[in-house]
Amino acid sequence: MEITSVVERVRHIAAVRGDASVDAVAVESALVAARELAAWTEAQHAGLVTQLSSMVSFPEATIASAAKTTLAGAAKSKERSETLVETPRLAGSLADGAVTSGHIDAVTRGARQLPDADRATLYERMESLIEVAEAATVDQFAKRVALEVRRIQRDDGLDRLERQRRDTRLSSWVDGEGMWNLRGRFDPVTGVKLASKLDTAVEALFAAAVPDGCPTDSIEKQRFLQAHALVRLLEGVGGGRPGRQEFVVVVDADAEGQPGPVAEWSIPVEIPARVVAELAGDADVHAVVVRNGVVLHAPGELDLGRTTRLANRAQRRALRGLYRGCAIPGCSVAFDRCELHHVLWWRHGGCTDLDNLLPICTKHHAKIHHDGWIIELGYSRELTLRLPDGTVRATGPPGRRAA
Repeated sequence: MEITSVVERVRHIAAVRGDASVDAVAVESALVAARELAAWTEAQHAGLVTQLSSMVSFPEATIASAAKTTLAGAAKSKERSETLVETPRLAGSLADGAVTSGHIDAVTRGARQLPDADRATLYERMESLIEVAEAATVDQFAKRVALEVRRIQRDDGLDRLERQRRDTRLSSWVDGEGMWNLRGRFDPVTGVKLASKLDTAVEALFAAAVPDGCPTDSIEKQRFLQAHALVRLLEGVGGGRPGRQEFVVVVDADAEGQPGPVAEWSIPVEIPARVVAELAGDADVHAVVVRNGVVLHAPGELDLGRTTRLANRAQRRALRGLYRGCAIPGCSVAFDRCELHHVLWWRHGGCTDLDNLLPICTKHHAKIHHDGWIIELGYSRELTLRLPDGTVRATGPPGRRAA
């Protein structure tokens, strides 16, 4: 992007910001200009970091000081600049505002998973996927990068699992507020077991009542309860069956109701197929059969009526078979971070039945309850969203086929 183009975008943004009568189209065009301007700035920042790295022995300290960021943030900037050096076409696309720094970071994360000998192959493939990067969102491009990484690894995942086991770490520190912090990185097999243990402990310890001071926000509440469950586990309290996890197999049926060609293991991390088979022998495995937005089969009680406001595990399991995350179009919040919303509100007489429940993230849940967003759900879970400004957004049945 030439300097004149940069100046034009700055002027356009300033004009829109200074005009109270502009419409939504003008604001959207200014947002595009701001994104392109930010990408150009990131490209210049990365170029300066590359220049600095050849001049000083510890560039991270200088970067942190100049950018008023942390050493960790400076290290991330240095990694990004190194990725751009290896992918000059991608660097040019960033400077032109066609991709964002998030696209570059996706490549950086992918490269970290590969040995040095294989990283050059990934960089070459990224150079050939410029058009894909320019057309895709960061999340979409990250998935494509992950696919290329898996192709390069050319194994059944066991070699990667061994590397992950060697990279397992746990660290602790006291922050400026005097809070003791704990951070860990675990291989996916251990992670599944730890997550299952924590989930079981949370359910066993806090089903009836939560500790004093528990937040009301669903995400913060879950973090709060998991922290207290970890403490109780260390004290030898709660936890249920040790090391036992739950797997959900989602079968997407065809139009005649027969099992389709795709079945999905609902596991939050990547685990080699051979290891999954071993884990499944010591796990609770449940099948959820879905077709065109309808749950054809799922274990457990799915309709609770007015007996309780809270959804049970069986209902969450069934809805997981239909939704990967928040049901609001365009939202990427994962299912585990969503609340189950009563389409016909509980206080208006709605039932805790599967047909009346919808996974919604905290932000959009607040929009529905406080900002006048109206949700309607059809027989096959066709969703209609009516906004206060008169805008109507509609989707077909939820898509939940495995990738």
